[in-house]
Amino acid sequence: MTKVVLASGSPSRLDILRRAGVEPVVVPSDVDETPLPGETPSRLALRLAEAKASAVARNVGEGIVVGCDSVLELDGTVYGKPGDPETAVEVWRRISGREAAFRTGHCVIDATTGRAVTALGTTTVRFAEPSEQEIAEYVGTGEPLAVAGAFKSSHRGGWFVEGIDGDPSNVQGLSLPILRRLLAELGVSVPDLWNA
Repeated sequence: MTKVVLASGSPSRLDILRRAGVEPVVVPSDVDETPLPGETPSRLALRLAEAKASAVARNVGEGIVVGCDSVLELDGTVYGKPGDPETAVEVWRRISGREAAFRTGHCVIDATTGRAVTALGTTTVRFAEPSEQEIAEYVGTGEPLAVAGAFKSSHRGGWFVEGIDGDPSNVQGLSLPILRRLLAELGVSVPDLWNA
């Protein structure tokens, strides 16, 4: 069985891998997620995924390192982790009743050889129009404060998502179809990662 290292402290990404039969070693990276001037949302997601995977791969020595980063893009604006209730409420006022692109950068590195492969996943999310009270109460749960786009479609935020066009796991921060393709590029078969 091939060792998998998840370069993220995201509970959603860990849950996706566990449900897919993989028990990774979790080694969160400490990468500054501030966008660079003029950086597109797609480039930001890919750059941060690469930076996170690279930072962890330098220290693990062996195995497959998976790094990801997600952003929500609406009208060319990046919505990452709000961090505080006021920002989360403002994000929800902007995305309410709209469609937005959820972009997740993926980087997989073979720590033994140093070979890296990357890909970007994009999924369209159609948001409902929650009332001001619903927004306030959702933000009050704390759930949207530390996640890209201020929502978790697989948790309480799912009440306010009307539809997802594309890979639903991408919206949770890690696309299994993309990860499978990247692993194949490195010569790794998905069953080699499954827990015995």
